[in-house]
Amino acid sequence: MADPKQALGTQLRNIQARTGKSLDELVALVKGSGLVKHGEIVAMLKADLGLGHGDANTLAHVAKQAGSAPAADEGDPLDALYAGPKAALRPIHEALLKHMGKLGAFEAAPKQKYISYRRKKQFAMIGPPANSRVELGLNIKLLPDSPRLEKLPAGQMCNYRVKLTDAAQVDAELAGWIKLAYEAAG
Repeated sequence: MADPKQALGTQLRNIQARTGKSLDELVALVKGSGLVKHGEIVAMLKADLGLGHGDANTLAHVAKQAGSAPAADEGDPLDALYAGPKAALRPIHEALLKHMGKLGAFEAAPKQKYISYRRKKQFAMIGPPANSRVELGLNIKLLPDSPRLEKLPAGQMCNYRVKLTDAAQVDAELAGWIKLAYEAAG
């Protein structure tokens, strides 16, 4: 599995190359905009710089964190996601990663509430939206119908979502769906 810090560094270098601006200039642009809400910052970056949603989202997070004390970036990103009452959910994420690790190379891009996993494009998102479950988002156009799969409306970051409450739910069927999404992202 790729190092999340390395993946973030690669993404930021690509943003700088596409915009022709240094990271300091990009952070100054965000801070100088006077915008505070994350969604407004993302919209501004997309409109003004022509960034895609993922790059604008990452840059908005980086700009908001600039000048603040280092947070969950140091160490394992799972530590930040699964702190406190969510700690008991970490084995679910780890079980998913165990299956994903068998598929081949991919990048992990930690976000504030989840981790995005990608090859040429994102194939999965994993994170705990609540203290009671982990959600696996799968980015693939078509999967077989299953009561476990929730098809998401168009325009979402993933096409499907699976809600998991126990590591035992990470079975061969789920691993097969992840493999299909992985292959489609290559």
